[in-house]
Amino acid sequence: MLRGYVLHTRPFTDSSVLVNMLVDGQGRVDCVARIGSGKTSIKSILQPFQPLIFELSGRSNLKNLIRVESASPAVPISGEVSFAGFYLNELLVRCISVDHGAEEIFFVYHKTLMAMAAGFCQSQLRYFELSLLKEIGLMPTLNVDIAQDAIEADYYYRLLPDEGFVNALGPKTSHYSGEMLLSLESHTLQAEHFKQAKHLMRLLLAPCLGDKPLKSRALFKTKSQYAK
Repeated sequence: MLRGYVLHTRPFTDSSVLVNMLVDGQGRVDCVARIGSGKTSIKSILQPFQPLIFELSGRSNLKNLIRVESASPAVPISGEVSFAGFYLNELLVRCISVDHGAEEIFFVYHKTLMAMAAGFCQSQLRYFELSLLKEIGLMPTLNVDIAQDAIEADYYYRLLPDEGFVNALGPKTSHYSGEMLLSLESHTLQAEHFKQAKHLMRLLLAPCLGDKPLKSRALFKTKSQYAK
């Protein structure tokens, strides 16, 4: 049996849905699931944040999802925090293809959901974005600049696309403090780093996401307490 999470579903036929899943050891998998009816319906468990065990069949990239069961109770995130969960899901669907694999991202995703359930902080989103960008090869090194000199906490840096960070003169909107870069890498971001970290992550994710707005980000904008 495999284990995984539903990222997104949409109607496929009158009795089935197309499911984008994150599967342990495999990464993103797209599959078709027959919903069923009455007591045999799996609709109630084919939901985001619900850990599942299941099997996949078929030889094409579009698998068949069979023998689906809940592995444990759903991760208890709700209300405004659930928008953050939907943001993670949307990032995965938009940034990782079926062919990419991304076998290691399942554990990072599960760990992030559990952390958000225990108590939400926007730094959790930054760390997830960091892991995702590393997985898809879009994350520059955060502890050395392009000259292979160590990033210094007291210095400022600017990002050269497809190259990395170079020393910059003083704070500007497009400059990042060495302290923030090092804190992002070590997962020790503080509140004073959040604005810069969010700006950097959006810049790095832009090539992957393209021009189409994220639906989850629009939801977040209505909730200033947790605004990304």
